[in-house]
Parts: sequence; structure tokens; C-alpha cells
Amino acid sequence: MSGGLPVAVSPPVVQRPELVGATRSRANGVARRARCRLRFESVGMSIRPWVIVEPPDGRGLRRVTIEGETVGSAWSPAELRRILGRHGYPEDMDLDDPTSICWRGGDSRTWPDRAWRRRSITAFMTAGLLMSMVFNAVIGWPDASGALTFAQRITGVLFVLSGVVLGISAIAALDYWGRRQFRASGAIVLLGATIVLATDALLLLLWFEEREYTRYLLVFLPALPWSIWALCILVRQKSWKGIPQPKGFAVGVVATALLTAVSLAYSTMYQPAAAPMHFTLKAEFGKAWEDRNVAFVHVPLTLHMKNTGGIPVYVINDIYTVRGRGAAYSYGEEDLTAEWRNSVRKRGARDGEAELYVDQLTYTTISSGRFYDSGNSLDVGQEYVMKRVFQLPKGATYDTVSVALQISYMRKDRGRIDVDEFRSPHLSWNERERQHCPPAVCGEFLVYRGKVRHNNNLINVTRKPRYVTAVWAPEGRFISSISSFPFNFAGVGDYREERREMERYGAAGARADAEISVAELLRSAGV
Repeated sequence: MSGGLPVAVSPPVVQRPELVGATRSRANGVARRARCRLRFESVGMSIRPWVIVEPPDGRGLRRVTIEGETVGSAWSPAELRRILGRHGYPEDMDLDDPTSICWRGGDSRTWPDRAWRRRSITAFMTAGLLMSMVFNAVIGWPDASGALTFAQRITGVLFVLSGVVLGISAIAALDYWGRRQFRASGAIVLLGATIVLATDALLLLLWFEEREYTRYLLVFLPALPWSIWALCILVRQKSWKGIPQPKGFAVGVVATALLTAVSLAYSTMYQPAAAPMHFTLKAEFGKAWEDRNVAFVHVPLTLHMKNTGGIPVYVINDIYTVRGRGAAYSYGEEDLTAEWRNSVRKRGARDGEAELYVDQLTYTTISSGRFYDSGNSLDVGQEYVMKRVFQLPKGATYDTVSVALQISYMRKDRGRIDVDEFRSPHLSWNERERQHCPPAVCGEFLVYRGKVRHNNNLINVTRKPRYVTAVWAPEGRFISSISSFPFNFAGVGDYREERREMERYGAAGARADAEISVAELLRSAGV
């Protein structure tokens, strides 16, 4: 064109076939979404309402709406047909018909759900939560229903309540990996997995203290990696998004964990140590009486015991022993240490006794017996009195008579004894007994043995069973122990464990002694 401006001519655009296909696909998608919007706006003029299938979510579930109202969700075309069938659509309708169904985020072939993976996670998650629910109930129920102290009962109740939460979490897991009809289901499952992790970590920490095999180890040891796996999945999926205030939820979880830890520490450490034990033991001789028919005097003996402490106890073992002392009197040297040294060298002398004018001490057991039945409890403020009479020859060569009353006990706030089992004595000379030992080797005595359960059930599930053992013989054989190993006549055992268990269960002893001269007894009898 003359006199005009030059016109720039653009070169023809050459497009690759694959780009052309992609461009057309995107254009078709945009157009299809536009048609979905237009069709939805004019749905009132349609004979049948238009169905809209939303894009799949992270699990592959596609929401289905009709006239703007959600009517369900589908994992597959078969589920979509069932939903449409319930709303009057034919079973054989064409899912690709754009005049009936509007597809967003894919078409009728876009179903990314991997059913086997989703169902496997759901089953594994639910099974772990249910197993932990039962386990927490097993741990907590004995303490919640039978613990002696309030703090221990609270700890048991907390474990039972955590079991209830785990049961609810198992139900929530079905919803969270299902239709998600409840918004907070993911947060509840997260709470359940956190409880399992905290509980199993605590149990494993207690188990490491002794590292003993227990059948419960087969439960809480695999549950620990399970809880870590569950938390990884739930955190990766941000399962807490369904709740309105996730920060408040986290604060509640932390507060619950702290309350549980404080209650546990109080029930296991502070409360048992805060209530010391006190016993009042008395042994008294009464006025002797002469028996004119025989050459003996009868000496009354009164034994008294009272629990003046703040905790009831089990009496594990007890014995009273009356002994007569014989001695040789002499002026000797004015050196008490030399007399004591000479007495210690001789058999029968007591290490803690020294007298300047008495030598060659000998002791003879006159009477011995049981004071209180093994396994019986003595409550706070309860007392027990027993009166006995023993005989003493009128011409006795003893210069003094003494009585020793001994008891060993275990605090009831630390443990519980299987009393029915413990009360049955085993005869050491009976060949059919497990505790059999030939009398020529071991002597003759009674063995009481029973299982003992700690009042904090966390200790029981992380330890081997413990047994309380009492050995009694009238000659003064008086043994009490708590351990995991059976009673051994040879005296072989783990004494460090025995001392530790005695301290753990609050086992201790008390003793009372009284002594009177034979001359005083004979004078009171008028001899």
C-alpha cells in the first residue's frame, strides 16, 4: 500500500501434535466446567436434576451432589450407580453422558482409591487401638476397683478411662478412613495413638529397671512401634484439621498426660513413704502360781500387739520364744571387756551381752509358739492380745527367764497377698511337698508361700511374679522373704533382689523383749 505504514505480518504458528492435544484437553475441561455451572444454574428448567461428581480427595473419595445438595460419596463407579439408583436414576445410565452428569477433576475413569491399602491401614489401626484398649483396662481395673489408697485408685481410673478413649478412637478410625462423617474423627484417632505411645513408653521404662520376661511384654513391646507408625501417618495427613481449635486440643492432651504422670508418681513414690509404720509390741510376765500336784509353777505370759501407724498391714510371720538362762557366777577379774571377750568365744553366748560376774551363759528354749496367724491383716488402730501359761520347775537352775516376741509384716498399701494360698503350711519333712528336705539335713519346720501382687499394677505387668515366703520352727527358725525365686534350703539366692523387694513392698519387722528373774517368779508363787 503506497503512502501508508508498513504492515508487520506474523509468521504462521506451528504447534506440535501433543501440545495441541493437551491444549484441547484443557480447553475442553474449562468448557465442561463452564457448562456444569451453566447447567447447574438452569437446573430448575431441567426435567431431571443434573448430577455433579466432585474431584477426588486425598483418599480417592468423590463427593456426589444433586441440585447443590450432597447425597453421598463414592469410591468407584459401582458405588456411584448405587447412590444414583437411590435417587431415581436408572441403573444402566451412561456415566459419560454430559447432559446427565458433570465431572469435575477428572471423568468417569478417574478413581484413584487404592482399596486394599486403605482397608489395610484401617484394619491395622483399628486392631492396634482395640488391643491397647483391652490392655489399658487390664492394667487399670485392679487398681481402680481394689487399690487401698485414693491416689492409686485414681491412677487405675485414669487407665480405665484411657481404655474407653482408645475404644472410641477405634470407632473413629473406621470413620476417618471411611466417609469422614464426623469432623473430629481424625483428632480422636490421633489422641488414641498418643495415649498408646505414652503408655507403652512408660511400661518399657519400668521394664528396663529389671529386664525380666513377662507375658505382657509381648503386648506393650510391639505396641510401641505400632504407635510410632500410627502417629507418622496421622501427622503426615494432618488429622487434627477437622477440629475447630487444634491448639486447645493439644493443650488438653498435654494437661491429661501431666495429670496422669503426677498421679502415678504420687501413688508409687510419695504416698507409700508419707505414711510411716508404727507398732506397739509388749510381752509381760504375770504372777506365778504354784501347782501342789506337781513340782512346777505356772507362769502367765501376756503378749500384746497394736498397729499405731497409718497403714494396715499383713502379718507375714511371727513367733514368741521363752528361754531360760543358765550361768556360772564368779567374781573374776575386774575387766568387763575381758569377760565379754571370753563369753563371745564360747558357743551360746550373745555378742551384745557382757556381765562382769556372770560367765558360761547357756540358753534353753522353754516355750515357743505362734502369736498371730500368717497372712492375717492388722488394720489401723487394731490390737491383738494373747495370754499363755508356761511351766517352770520349782528346782529350776535358771537364773532368769526371758521372752522375745517377733513379727514380720508387709504394708497393704504396697501389695496384696494371696492369703488363701499363703495360709496353707508346707511340711519340710513331707516327701510329697515341693519344699521337702530331709530332717537330718535341714531340720523340721513349716514353710508358708503365696503369690504377692503389687498395688500399682504397672509394676505387676513389667515384672515376673513375686512370692512371699515365711519359714517357722519352734526352736526359733524365723525367716521372711519376698522374691521371684523359690525358697532354697541351701540358702542360695539373689539377696540383692530379696532386699529390694522387701523394701518395695514395705516389708519390715518389729520385736519386743522382756526378762524376769526366776527368784522373783518363785517368790510370787510362794515357793
